[in-house]
Amino acid sequence: MKIEKTTKFLIVGLGLIGGSYARALKKREYPVSAIEPRQAAIDYAMDKGIIDKGYTDVDENAVGQADIIIFALYPKVFVEWIDKYQHLIRPGALITDVTGVKRSVVYEIQSKLRDDVEFIAAHPMAGREVYGVENSDDSIFRDANYIVVPTDKNTAEAIETCKDLGWTLGFEHVSVLSPEMHDEMIGFVSQLTHCIAVSLMTCSDNTHLADYTGDSFRDLTRIARINDEMWSELFMLNKDALLRQMDTFIKEFESLRDLLEKGDVDGMREKMRISTTRRAMFDKRP
Repeated sequence: MKIEKTTKFLIVGLGLIGGSYARALKKREYPVSAIEPRQAAIDYAMDKGIIDKGYTDVDENAVGQADIIIFALYPKVFVEWIDKYQHLIRPGALITDVTGVKRSVVYEIQSKLRDDVEFIAAHPMAGREVYGVENSDDSIFRDANYIVVPTDKNTAEAIETCKDLGWTLGFEHVSVLSPEMHDEMIGFVSQLTHCIAVSLMTCSDNTHLADYTGDSFRDLTRIARINDEMWSELFMLNKDALLRQMDTFIKEFESLRDLLEKGDVDGMREKMRISTTRRAMFDKRP
């Protein structure tokens, strides 16, 4: 399936990411509908021209007419939706997602899904510490990464369509990873960083820290304003990979601590030089 101007998009879950997808697609004049249980979210999206049509219940016609369905749901809710409503999806439709973990979701859904519907997974590496379509903003995709996560059940056409969706949404870089590689990588660059931010905020109960802190602490803890329901689910669904990354971090932190305890300035400076060199790679855009 190629994305054309007549391609009908349906977004299931009109939160921050789902709403931002809708904004990006509407700016490019694609037909966009949404299913979202919160009436206030539908009203807001309709009033702002973010979507063409919105439904608080699973509408048979909305699902049946969609060419591409984007699921912006928590992983377990996504699986439950497929179990309950996949019979409404039209033959030949393509479905994708924004889910933050893949191994525990992709294979299960592909094993349940009808043969005449294809699921190609994706992960937009973008977000903010706010929620809801009211805070949606497609500019969060600018300079951001988009990951397509295929399996051997996916067709080459679906993979290319999903990549094209990433470019259409305005992402800076589109890459392809297996579900296993995705979850290992995400355990490090996303989940571990959230664990570190949470730990920084919970290791001191000093209520006056905000009066003394500088930008370094604010930058490191920006993501500590966390959706506990969503992130605890993501952590558990990627438990083995995240534990490996946490263990690696603990060993590295202890190594730095040992250098400090021993007064090994050369050793500390070497780690800092390595850190500076590796961090500089993130400032270079392809």
